[in-house]
Amino acid sequence: MTVATELAPAGTPHAQRRGLAGLGRWAATHLRIVLVLWLVVVAVLGAFAPRVESALSGAGWQDSTSQSVQARAVITRDFSGMGATALQVLVHDHTKPIAKDPAAQRIVARASALLRADPRVSVVMAPRAGMSLSKDGQTAVIQAGAKADANQMVRAADDLTAPISALATGHVSVDLTGDSALWSDFNKVNHAAMIKSEVLSWPVTMLVLVLAFGSLVAAGLPLMLTLVGLLSAAGALVLSTHIAPVSIWALNFAMMFALALGIDYALFLVVRFRAALAGRADEPDRRQASIEAISETMATAGKAIAFSGVTVLVSLSTILLVPSPAFRSMALGIMLSVIAVLAATLTLLPAVLGRLGARVDAGRVRVPARLRRTRVTDPKRSAANGAFTTRATADAGHHSTSFRGIEKGLHRWGGLLSRRPWVAAGLVIVALGVLAWPVTSLRTGMPSIAIIPADQSARAGYSQVVAAFGPGAPGALQVLTPMSQQSAAQQALTTDPGVAAAMPAGQHGQWSLTQVIPTTDASAAATGATIDRLRTELPRGSLIGGAAAENHDLQTALISRTPLVFGLLIGLGFLLLLIALGSPLIAFAGVVTNLASIAAAFGVAKLIFQDGHLAGLLNFQPQGFLDAWAPLFFGAMLSGVAMDYTLFLLSAAREHYDATGDPQQAMRTALRTSGRVVVAAAGVMVAVFLTFALSGPLAPKEMGIILAVAVFLDALCIRLIILPVVMRLTGHGAWYTPAWLARVLPNVRFSH
Repeated sequence: MTVATELAPAGTPHAQRRGLAGLGRWAATHLRIVLVLWLVVVAVLGAFAPRVESALSGAGWQDSTSQSVQARAVITRDFSGMGATALQVLVHDHTKPIAKDPAAQRIVARASALLRADPRVSVVMAPRAGMSLSKDGQTAVIQAGAKADANQMVRAADDLTAPISALATGHVSVDLTGDSALWSDFNKVNHAAMIKSEVLSWPVTMLVLVLAFGSLVAAGLPLMLTLVGLLSAAGALVLSTHIAPVSIWALNFAMMFALALGIDYALFLVVRFRAALAGRADEPDRRQASIEAISETMATAGKAIAFSGVTVLVSLSTILLVPSPAFRSMALGIMLSVIAVLAATLTLLPAVLGRLGARVDAGRVRVPARLRRTRVTDPKRSAANGAFTTRATADAGHHSTSFRGIEKGLHRWGGLLSRRPWVAAGLVIVALGVLAWPVTSLRTGMPSIAIIPADQSARAGYSQVVAAFGPGAPGALQVLTPMSQQSAAQQALTTDPGVAAAMPAGQHGQWSLTQVIPTTDASAAATGATIDRLRTELPRGSLIGGAAAENHDLQTALISRTPLVFGLLIGLGFLLLLIALGSPLIAFAGVVTNLASIAAAFGVAKLIFQDGHLAGLLNFQPQGFLDAWAPLFFGAMLSGVAMDYTLFLLSAAREHYDATGDPQQAMRTALRTSGRVVVAAAGVMVAVFLTFALSGPLAPKEMGIILAVAVFLDALCIRLIILPVVMRLTGHGAWYTPAWLARVLPNVRFSH
């Protein structure tokens, strides 16, 4: 028996006016009101968007609850800000000691004057023998205390780098360095690389969109959602800076997610709208047919998109558990773009589709006949809207000759999975296991100096400091101890094997400040061990600060919260899928399988970025570890994207199972219809992420590889193989809901 669940007309008029179906009907019949409302929103928030680059902050990479941040506050207040955010100017004479070179001395004076003229600098300290003047006298460090907060000091570094570098001559190099300068250069080079990658990704994105949608008009709809989401998020981020500092990286990730979700949501909704419109090709009133098609689309695909948006927001909200302004503001930026794109998808897109009707296929791109889907053979339907055949069947023996192109391939693929489920699942599990195995030896750490290109001022200065003063000099620690415990603290510092030098740096009020030079590099694990050891050896009440300590504390916070974040991702993801689908088994499978693709992606990242495989091909210097924020931050992002695809596939399967009662046919139909959405959306995202992998700096490469591999594996292995196999093997059990649970859960149905 053949059942046309995809093309069936919408339900009763009363049902069509409730919930998202009613919202879609209202939007489709009130285009002007919807457009005016969105124009107002975009105009108001978009007016702030041009200020986003200057309004956002460059610092915030810290654990705000840590001891090191407390130490920085005390040093800023009592010791002229000679702590982690202080600026340093390194002057190196390549020919003779600075004291014997009048030209070098003039450069030191000019650099000091530039620093004193900046209102964000509290005090400028001239080079001193034994502390900031090298033994050979050829390298001098001018220190400038921080009068402003960390974000303002990064901006100060932005402003001072060029004029200070301009002081250099043929035999005297001048470089601005220090932690604020490092973050300044890090932000500049990586932000520029990400913008370049995003620009390069647009032609690829447009090509894939045109192929996926099949028409120029339809391909433009995701860009409409992306533009609305990005302008709204950018303006909202600027307004958010009046409450708390917002990282400049929030804008990049907001742009990335606005594009990704705009494509996902538009593709899912347009595909379903076309199918619903094709089912009404015989209706004489084409305007009414479009409205009814929108109502049906919103009752099914719209509901899945709404749940998807909620799951993405929940996944991203787990990042807020990290007490770091940079991470919290990045999560905020993404969440704002998700909210804007979701709202536009559920209101603006239905309004536009309702007015376009069959014209959504205008500007159709002709592709080879073997890639096209079969046209509807009914001449009335063909003349009415040129719709494609998408009729579902409950007959397991239905032949795939009714479909062409990707739908035909997915239909056949579903048949193969039905016949050989164990073989397909076994191969995928082995492959994912092999890829994920390296995760067992994954190491993480805060970025080393290797993430800054060698031609940047901060790195040049860092390297010269190491050459002149030793490997631990750039990661100097500031140790604050109570005045009454100064002698005991000095004894502990001078006897610790990880300390190369401990020099008193002043006293104020109840505090004594000591500058401590570790024996190892600032990003070395041994330096972190030294910090932990000193905190147990120093007298009670002592505080250890400095850039190396702040990085170590942030790394500790990230590592300690990663299990909690992933636990919440699993628990909350399961709960949301359970509410949406009503089945404990399929909800559990949908959540647990997310972890497989994420683990495999990080296994690949370990081989590349920790072990250095493909370093020559990708043109980067491996750090010997993965950046500490990658598992938590990218894991939460990938969980949201994976849940996106999961809901698209499983909501369609749930709808067809409710309509036919046949779990096998529900699986094959969902795979054929929603599978093409997953393939197209994943194709765009992988293409976009790979452009980041080809950019110059290390951080975008790391992000691009991890995200591209994870999305590729999730779409190919999990959504197109593992989940369909789970549905095939469990049959009716996949959709079984215990009676007691059914009484508790809300009655969510993806039918119309």
